[in-house]
Amino acid sequence: MSSAMYDRLRLENQLCFPLYACSREIIKQYKPFLDELDLTYTQYITMMVLWERTSLTAKELGETLFLDSGTLTPLLKKLEAKGYLTRKRSAEDERSLVVTVTDAGLALRDRAVRIPEAMAACSPLTPEEGEALYRILYRLLGKG
Repeated sequence: MSSAMYDRLRLENQLCFPLYACSREIIKQYKPFLDELDLTYTQYITMMVLWERTSLTAKELGETLFLDSGTLTPLLKKLEAKGYLTRKRSAEDERSLVVTVTDAGLALRDRAVRIPEAMAACSPLTPEEGEALYRILYRLLGKG
């Protein structure tokens, strides 16, 4: 095989690597803010959905967050133990688990409200570049 063929395997030629590395770095920047709330990043994005929608099925939550049930179930159990949500079987369909934010979960939103602005200050992107990247990433996810 020619060396040009092996160039495809160079890390610098992979789109997935800078996406992966950026994701890890951004989540690392969230950590000090989330530590104050005693939340992991995944717990935080789960709470963001619940602050928006108040109540939804676990299936809808998993689809929104791109999480499988193996990841979502322990996550929801931990947030329920903290008193931020409840999990109950749907009266209409026993197979469906309904996740609902509690008053304590809603109160946590008041403590989290400053995080997006603080994170925006960490970004070297202009607002226009951020919006363009946002659109591109959602397009890659098949949502745009």
